[in-house]
Amino acid sequence: QVHLVESGGGLVQAGDSLRLSCAMSGGTFSSSAMGWFRQAPGKEREFVATITGTGFGTTYTDSVKGRFIIFRDNAKNMVYLQMNSLKPGDTAVYYCGARTSRSGSSAQKDYDYWGQGTQVTVSS
Repeated sequence: QVHLVESGGGLVQAGDSLRLSCAMSGGTFSSSAMGWFRQAPGKEREFVATITGTGFGTTYTDSVKGRFIIFRDNAKNMVYLQMNSLKPGDTAVYYCGARTSRSGSSAQKDYDYWGQGTQVTVSS
């Protein structure tokens, strides 16, 4: 059984940086594309970024392009989301998802496993 645990969330000010981490256990990490999604209060969960199993392919939602970077360390079974120039609009619970496919995806339905989420709050 695959298990995902996110960490690294917190309260920061606008313009600050934060790095989220997601540890995966119980599966073959390099065979799993990974994704980050977020859910703000009163809103649906939305796609943020995805990375292929090899780590060579990444895709971002437009609102975070140029500010967020997704990367992975297959030797450590970890995926990260480096968030720079944070804005109050980035405030949300951030979730890590894993696919049983090496291909990345922006669709929630394509993910087979989810973590419990980590809160990111950006103050103005």
